[in-house]
Amino acid sequence: MAEAAVLAGCQFYAGYPITPQNELTAYMAQRMHEENRVFIQAESEIAAINMVFGASAAGFRAMTSSSSPGISLKQEGMSYLAGAQLPAVIINVMRGGPGLGNIASSQSDYFQATRGGGHGDYFTPVLAPWNVDEAAKLVKLSFDLADYYRNPVMILADAIIGQMMESVTLSSMQKAQSVNKNWALTGAKNRLPNIVKSFFLKEGLLEAHNEHLRKKWQAIRKNEQKFSSYKINDARYVIVAYGSQARIAHEAVEILRESSIKAGLFRPISLWPYPEKGLRDIGKKVKKFLVVEQSLGQMVEDVRLALSDKEIYFLGKTGGGIPTSEEIVKFIKKNN
Repeated sequence: MAEAAVLAGCQFYAGYPITPQNELTAYMAQRMHEENRVFIQAESEIAAINMVFGASAAGFRAMTSSSSPGISLKQEGMSYLAGAQLPAVIINVMRGGPGLGNIASSQSDYFQATRGGGHGDYFTPVLAPWNVDEAAKLVKLSFDLADYYRNPVMILADAIIGQMMESVTLSSMQKAQSVNKNWALTGAKNRLPNIVKSFFLKEGLLEAHNEHLRKKWQAIRKNEQKFSSYKINDARYVIVAYGSQARIAHEAVEILRESSIKAGLFRPISLWPYPEKGLRDIGKKVKKFLVVEQSLGQMVEDVRLALSDKEIYFLGKTGGGIPTSEEIVKFIKKNN
């Protein structure tokens, strides 16, 4: 993900160490220096996200990364980024919680990521990779989406994705395209000053600003729903999972097929906007769905919203526990 950010034209990175994403910060410390770009190990997560705010306001492609409790500390800054319409990429390699928890894999930050997380009405596009190669490619997409919509974008990876080693193809990534950021604070020589802010005290101004933001988020919800599916055409039972858990569910589908149970997999790639249209289309033919998560049940709420008239089951573990393919197969055979 770090090398993909360099290739995507990231010009500024600020972060603070926390497991299980420290390799990303350490790599950026070396590579950004090699590319004559800016790397800062900030004094805290709060400092890091506000440095990203400043770099983005000046027109630079900016990124930060952290893990669950560190992301919590960045939430105020993320709300400011969204309110000021500033693009940025935030990577969260989730760990177990609540509290300090542990460094094992978890998916318990889903609500925080997809519901904004900080104060005020705002949304952040959230992308969830299921392997290391996709994690790299989603970094490039995140920078592009952030610039296009002038909004922070989050990549939500679990600790399995953050710590595993797999082959990655980066040669196919296109070089970063220059983006006209005529709104940026680059000095007002020969032009009127630009203003970047999220502070509107005059009566009616904040309401008008929020209405503008609402229309932008409506466009994102309409245009940026992303998902992948596997063996859906004849499926009678569909597993819904994201991230590394989708890989385990993929194996469960194969095992179930060997037992003549026609199972399929629906994998959301965008967690916000949730790919509800794709899921509803599948729901026209399938009645039973099993949501599998490394949590007490968070994404299952979005599945229930999309498929209110279907049989929806949930299988989850938390605190570093991981539902296995054998447990998924057993659960579906019991409820088939």
